[in-house]
Amino acid sequence: MIAFGPIPSRRFGRSLGINNIPPHICSFCCVYCQVGRTTRMSIGRESFYPPESVFNEVKVRLEELRSRGETVDYLSFVPDGEPTLDRNLGKTIRLLKSLGINIAVVTNSTLLWDESVRRDLSGADWVSVKVDTVDDGIWRKLNRAHGGLLLETILEGLLQFRKSFRHRLTSETMLVDGINDQPKSLRATAEFLKKLKPDGVYLALPTRPPAEGGIRPSKKESIETALKIFKAKGLKAECLFEEEVSGFGHSQSVAGDIIGIVSVHPMSEQAMREYLREAKADWSVVEALLHQGKLKFQEYDGKKFYKAVILKRPPKSPLTKTH
Repeated sequence: MIAFGPIPSRRFGRSLGINNIPPHICSFCCVYCQVGRTTRMSIGRESFYPPESVFNEVKVRLEELRSRGETVDYLSFVPDGEPTLDRNLGKTIRLLKSLGINIAVVTNSTLLWDESVRRDLSGADWVSVKVDTVDDGIWRKLNRAHGGLLLETILEGLLQFRKSFRHRLTSETMLVDGINDQPKSLRATAEFLKKLKPDGVYLALPTRPPAEGGIRPSKKESIETALKIFKAKGLKAECLFEEEVSGFGHSQSVAGDIIGIVSVHPMSEQAMREYLREAKADWSVVEALLHQGKLKFQEYDGKKFYKAVILKRPPKSPLTKTH
């Protein structure tokens, strides 16, 4: 499923997600990733889905939502992987523009040194970039980047993108206990962000099951320190910690909607139950997906979360073009 949701978002309102990358293809293998370990590391741009197919699926989904009186504030590229690896990203954004809805792209920033990537992103209304740290040792431990990447090159690419991008640019920093939340590291990150001049800075926590064990959200004291340091640099910093548990979009295929959402956005049991209530469905839908091996659950921080089971060799989609 390429189009999923909409999902309630603190940043993007009601966000219709676009999953333009096949499962687990990324330039990072972050220890805190909520969708699991990267199975194919890559920094080479490829053609995955035809732009026309992505456009048609999004258009059909929007028409279905509008027929039920549901609204969408943003079309958001938030795939199970790095969206800028898609060679067709720029063309897809241009096609989607005709739908008259703002477009957001959430990127890990790794390919912004590439002029073609910066050019493709120029068509978006909002780009969210990842800046977890500017310390090379911490970066390698936390984000576990592709061997062909250099942090210095990524940071320079971010600054180049800021010079040319005319729309809303925000940054996101994931705070992980004992890794990137020490004052020295935070001050260096804040100093870089001051140079970047984003329109907003968001601090996030790994509140869903992470890819690796032992990963914990930063403690309250560290979060308060981070906010203090960032704001002292004149940055508009705020937290993205609370989980949205209501307002998810749904269609006639509740099971399909669930898989589409949790492939990218694992849901807590509370959020799942609220989703089923809003969709006028019962828990038997979840039980059936678990029995079919399409859904799994995982305990984290005293809560149960539901995630999609990604097949190693997924069946070909009628919208997928093989290259």
